[in-house]
Amino acid sequence: MSEQHHRNPYDPYDQHGQYPQYEPPPQGYGSYDYDYDGQQQAPHQGQPQHQPQHQAPQHQQPAAWPQPQQDYQQHDEPHTQTWQTQSWDTHSWQQQDPAPAYDGSWDREPAGYEPPAPLPVPRPQGAVVPAPVPGELAERPAAAVAPMTAAEKAKAEGRPQIVSPGLQPALITAVLAGLLAAAAPLARPALAVPVVLLQAVTAAGWFRLNGMWPARQGIALAFLGGVAADVGLLATDTAKAPTVLLGTLGVWILLVVVLQLRSHAGSDERLYGLTAATASSALAVMAGGHLAADPDAVVIGALGVAAAVLARALPLPSVAAPVVALIAATGAGIAGGQLTGFGPTAALLGLAAGVCALAGLRVASYDYPSRFVHMTAGVALPLALAAPVVYVLGRALG
Repeated sequence: MSEQHHRNPYDPYDQHGQYPQYEPPPQGYGSYDYDYDGQQQAPHQGQPQHQPQHQAPQHQQPAAWPQPQQDYQQHDEPHTQTWQTQSWDTHSWQQQDPAPAYDGSWDREPAGYEPPAPLPVPRPQGAVVPAPVPGELAERPAAAVAPMTAAEKAKAEGRPQIVSPGLQPALITAVLAGLLAAAAPLARPALAVPVVLLQAVTAAGWFRLNGMWPARQGIALAFLGGVAADVGLLATDTAKAPTVLLGTLGVWILLVVVLQLRSHAGSDERLYGLTAATASSALAVMAGGHLAADPDAVVIGALGVAAAVLARALPLPSVAAPVVALIAATGAGIAGGQLTGFGPTAALLGLAAGVCALAGLRVASYDYPSRFVHMTAGVALPLALAAPVVYVLGRALG
């Protein structure tokens, strides 16, 4: 071959022999491609010196390329304007820009990241929550507002919250009083039947009146206290009735205290249960006083209680109703004295029994408008509260 064919086309740059490897490739450089092994396949076999430079991956550090380029430009000749065209060095430098990859991988937050929701602020123990004003209640949904109780509704409407048991409990009380009056002239065991029934209703009614329902253990304990008193009264003479009643009451209160101390409930709940059980036991034992009273006094007292509760249930003005009830109780006492031969003092006994009956009705009227309270406490309390008066006045006036 001629010398022209072996002549290096980059002879103008041979005077700087240390830079031949950085010469720009021919115009056909864009046809270079890579096989699957990452090596460049050059179409011009006559230029093997360019192959090692193209085997390096493009993701290597670009800072190593500008230095040869700057050194090369210092020795440019006037005819080296081809350096302004797209060369292998500038092409690879322009394509590789690692800054965006660095910024995207470290500075930006993940796409699915969300700030955590704030935690609810705990309320201090014992803090008092202010009651909502009516305007706030109106803005809330209807399902979120708790329904008003009957007592709250009555208070909001201006109606009285204390309601008397009414006519139906009064009729039941009159029937129970009639049973006492009918069984009193008979033997004492016969009188014990209505007395036991009275004690059971009294124990249940008092617990329900105090809002403790169901309270099977307390009701059973109070009822058993009344039954124990009845057994003691039947086993002894009537003269020893106060000792039997007070002794039974003392033992039962001690038993109630022991049971409440063994309870695992809170201190407030145990104290509330202790007071309710003690009062219920006392009322049940007190109702057993009918067994120790004079039979004539039991008849007069039962008639006075029946007359008072029936008169109080009549639709009369609130001021006149108690007066009419006391007059009716006095008249029933007089009628009972005529039947039994008790004498004129029967009117006083009937009046005293009527006062006790009105007190029992008043106590049973507080839990508005519980029908169960009216049918238990409203029935039993008038007769239970009259038992001590019947016993004392019967012995004093007879």
